[in-house]
Amino acid sequence: MPEEKYFIIDFDSTFTQVEALDELATISLRGRPDREQAGRRVRELTRLGMEGKIPFGASLARRLRLLRADRRHIDALIGRLKKRITKSVARNREFFRKYAGNIYVVSGGFREFMLPVLAPLGIPEANVFGNTFVFDQRGRVVGFDKSNPLCQDGGKARQVERLGLRGDVCIIGDGKTDHEMKKACPGSRFFAFTENVRREAAVRHADSVAPSFDEFLYANKLPTALSYPKNRIKVLLLEGVSPEAVSQMREEGYSVESLPQSLPDGQLAARLADVHILGIRSRTQIGEASLAEARRLLCMGVFCIGTNNVDLGACTRKATAVFNAPFSSTRSVAEMTVGEIVMLVRGIFDKSTRLHAGTWDKSPQGAFEVRGKKLGIVGYGNIGSQVSILAEGLGMDVLYYDVADKLALGNARKCRSMMEVLKKADVVTIHVDGGPMNDGLIGEKEFRAMKPGSSFLNLSRGRVVDLAALARCLKAGRLRGAAIDVFPEEPRGNGQGFVSELQGMPQAILTPHIGGSTIEAQENIARFVTDRVIGFVNSGDTLHSVNFPQLRLPRVAKSHRFLHIHKNVPGMLSQINTVFSDHRINIEGQYLKTNDEIGYVITDICAKYDEGVMAALKLIPGTIRFRVLY
Repeated sequence: MPEEKYFIIDFDSTFTQVEALDELATISLRGRPDREQAGRRVRELTRLGMEGKIPFGASLARRLRLLRADRRHIDALIGRLKKRITKSVARNREFFRKYAGNIYVVSGGFREFMLPVLAPLGIPEANVFGNTFVFDQRGRVVGFDKSNPLCQDGGKARQVERLGLRGDVCIIGDGKTDHEMKKACPGSRFFAFTENVRREAAVRHADSVAPSFDEFLYANKLPTALSYPKNRIKVLLLEGVSPEAVSQMREEGYSVESLPQSLPDGQLAARLADVHILGIRSRTQIGEASLAEARRLLCMGVFCIGTNNVDLGACTRKATAVFNAPFSSTRSVAEMTVGEIVMLVRGIFDKSTRLHAGTWDKSPQGAFEVRGKKLGIVGYGNIGSQVSILAEGLGMDVLYYDVADKLALGNARKCRSMMEVLKKADVVTIHVDGGPMNDGLIGEKEFRAMKPGSSFLNLSRGRVVDLAALARCLKAGRLRGAAIDVFPEEPRGNGQGFVSELQGMPQAILTPHIGGSTIEAQENIARFVTDRVIGFVNSGDTLHSVNFPQLRLPRVAKSHRFLHIHKNVPGMLSQINTVFSDHRINIEGQYLKTNDEIGYVITDICAKYDEGVMAALKLIPGTIRFRVLY
């Protein structure tokens, strides 16, 4: 007969994301002139009591005197706490309901707010142990029941001892007083819970650390809402990806490491061995070599517009979904382009350089308005078309060319060829993608085709332009000026050395690939890509993936979701469904989509199933990766 399992769990910062009395302070102190000072003191007393640095009863009494709370405040606190249930607790309500009779909540908190919060989880009132308030006739809190052992030092341990539990006992909490309960229950195990707060006084005495209830349940082979704890999902972010992405992924519960630079192939390959999510920008090169050891890599977020630095075929063969942000920095690049056009036509950069050197030059010689000038745009996609709109607003005449048939915006005129644009424009700006067909797109021949005295800009990809040829044209005076934001070879990180043929030329504006480097653009990119990555990892969604079939299926309640990625060969769906049929599993929802290389099936099945089905699905010939989400 299996040993009976029992669970003793703390309340504050364990069942809830906050310490209840700290939260009560924000309610009861509202409107008081000393609210900030008193609030800080309440939080400090909470910390000292939790770490055992002052007697717990003294901490409790001094906090209540500062709070001056009443029943109305307690009711408001209950409403707040119900909204601040710990995320992994909320995900695992079924576990708490199933084991409710064997769960004991032992806390230095107060039953008046604990019981209403715990009731939806089905935990019996008789299993909830906490302090109780003392109220006066007007409903004001004037103290607490001092005969209750839970307001005294060592009180939690004495309460646990009275329970007399025998069997497999797990104690879960975040403070020193929670660890002390283990001594009162021989053979029990203490799990330091760190999802909401990490207290070293608890961690250093723990048998195990539980970053979430998902991790605790998974490690102890108990029923869990997730097939794999989120804290075990490792994320590596390179090249200084926006803090917004770092924050969002940590908030989701993933383990995140963020580096300010890219990594060379050898180092990157070694680091990817245990990584589930990789985040990069444009400097990191991803190919077969860097992916060689990436056995766990589920997906990749490319936090920029293009994905030309990523071997999408190699990622697909590894069943790694790739997501980027094709629109999120469009406005920032377009604004910088227009700003540099004005600077070039007015000669502002050259005059600024002279003034820094001590030479005053107020002459209008060579300075022109952009109004009435012809702007030639090569590449009329998301950015090129935005530049077109902004430039036309400044009074420029816009000409453009694109290999695809793009509809003109405003009064822009489409040209029959790139050469036509180059010959007619006073200013030429390049906004093409980094595909192989665009390598060396603009060279000596193209520069010589441009109008004498015209200006040139490239804010697309470095390999598009022959910079040596551009330098010769600038030195010869054939071109008035140039603005270059992207280069064929760029440093891996900030502060590293850089060399270019254009350095030292006053008519050349050089910027370090910052077209999309605005706070707004990076936050937009971070939110967009991170949402896509989280959607794929948590739900299997591939919407906006650049290498996977576009697939999204709404979640079905009380079901399990299977993801099957396979080579695109005939008969795969039939084989998958035969496995389900052989195991007598009812399918509640299913969707298949393919591209040239792979097929992707999302299947939602009924809550109960024979686990042998997973092994059978993995053994289907052509299977690349199989996952269970929940």
